[in-house]
Amino acid sequence: MKLERTVTASAVAELLGARVAGDANRAVAGLNEINRVEEGDLVFVDHPKYYTKALRSAATTILIDKEVEVPAGKAIIISADPCADYNKLVLHFSPPLGWENPAPEIGSGSVVHPTAVLGPKVRIGKDCMIMPGVVIYGPATIGDRVIIHANTVIGADPFYYKKRLTGYDKMIPCGSVVIEDDVEIGAVCTIDRGVSADTRIGKGSKLDNGVHVGHDSRIGQHCLIAGHVAISGAVVLEDGVTLWGQVGIPSKVTVGKGATLLGQSGMMSSVEGGKSYLGSPATEAKQKLREIALTARLPEIVKKLGL
Repeated sequence: MKLERTVTASAVAELLGARVAGDANRAVAGLNEINRVEEGDLVFVDHPKYYTKALRSAATTILIDKEVEVPAGKAIIISADPCADYNKLVLHFSPPLGWENPAPEIGSGSVVHPTAVLGPKVRIGKDCMIMPGVVIYGPATIGDRVIIHANTVIGADPFYYKKRLTGYDKMIPCGSVVIEDDVEIGAVCTIDRGVSADTRIGKGSKLDNGVHVGHDSRIGQHCLIAGHVAISGAVVLEDGVTLWGQVGIPSKVTVGKGATLLGQSGMMSSVEGGKSYLGSPATEAKQKLREIALTARLPEIVKKLGL
């Protein structure tokens, strides 16, 4: 999330009742979680596993729960509870809006069914069709010539929680959804908003019925996604990816340009583009088919060996 106006790291620290070290006058231009940070952003970190990643990231202000050496040109804000303080900042700079404030913008030639529900800061382009029962939370930006079929929900909150001894604290989102031109989304799909950036569906991509896209995921142009596919948060599908039915993709992985994942495949790590994959864990389809053929011959092989 980009702020309407920049503030200094010292001003943020004062707002939180925390202490700043390093460049106290460092400008904070946005809030972001670790997967999507840019220069000028503030990021929070509260786990040793991610300290180095956060400190070396593009973020120039780091909200952290430990005294550390401050990287050159950056500021750190030392907090007893970075996650809770990050939520405070989100609520301060992006307070919740009512469903009618501001009113949605609808481009010329677009048809929105009377039963569709549009939230605040929703912008719909030209010549779109929004079918019965669609719900679009704001903020969301829908391009031109987009078709969204019945009962699809766009912009619900991310499945993103901080585990504590008392249960789970919700990560308050301030991100959005962007659907580019000429996208078609089937019935009963769910596309979550970004935690602090956007969840994006690229130009010309087509989603079948019953597809889920998690927070902050980025689907490239002209991707084809069949029914019952589940895509976790912070996933990248490069252009021209095809996912057959019931494919499952875990968080923070990349599917290379032009790759195809065959039905019911389950990824465990990123895969190269231009190849087909099968199985769980997914491997190149030719290799997996050879393995399946050999497995079918095991009784015959065992018999021949006298085992």
